Amino acid sequence: MANGYVQTLFTPAVVEAQKHYYGRSAVPGGAVERDPLTPDEIAFIAARDSFYLGTISAAGWPYIQHRGGAKGFLRVLDPQTLAFADLGGNRQLLSTGNLATNDRVALFLMDYPRRERLKILGHARVLDAKEHPEMLPQVLPEGVKQRQVERIFVIEVLSYDWNCSQHITPRFTEEEVEVAVEPLRQRIAELEKQLAAARK
Repeated sequence: MANGYVQTLFTPAVVEAQKHYYGRSAVPGGAVERDPLTPDEIAFIAARDSFYLGTISAAGWPYIQHRGGAKGFLRVLDPQTLAFADLGGNRQLLSTGNLATNDRVALFLMDYPRRERLKILGHARVLDAKEHPEMLPQVLPEGVKQRQVERIFVIEVLSYDWNCSQHITPRFTEEEVEVAVEPLRQRIAELEKQLAAARK
């Protein structure tokens, strides 16, 4: 667990809860410093085709949104900056509106088959894609036209944390299942061919 993550989220109330239930708490002191992503986090992010984005409304309510796209649509611009293209959708703009009053975000990235999850804290801003065409080549997902991008989310990474695999139920995408069963299909085809030849 990176120090910045602990220093940011382990508030006095959290520390007291830890002491109450476990008798102690270990929180590093000092000012919160940004923790740059390492090659491990960067590779993990590049392989994801979805993540969950948490923001806070002006009324103080948390809001969690699922974001999906082609693998790697969440781009790592540098070890401390993420970005993704926001396409036209249901026009609610809840995350966009929330970030206008509170720029704090939490990202939750899952790898269900490998039972891994990465949590990221950061500060985000939303850019109008028409006003920042120079950024489109950096965030444009595969198969998406520039005119489809309405906004660009840019996230300054504060810190991150990896969770343990306990209680993560493995789940597989259609693509992953297809890859897994292809050798079985080939074997079945071979056996059917052998069976047909034996019946002649």
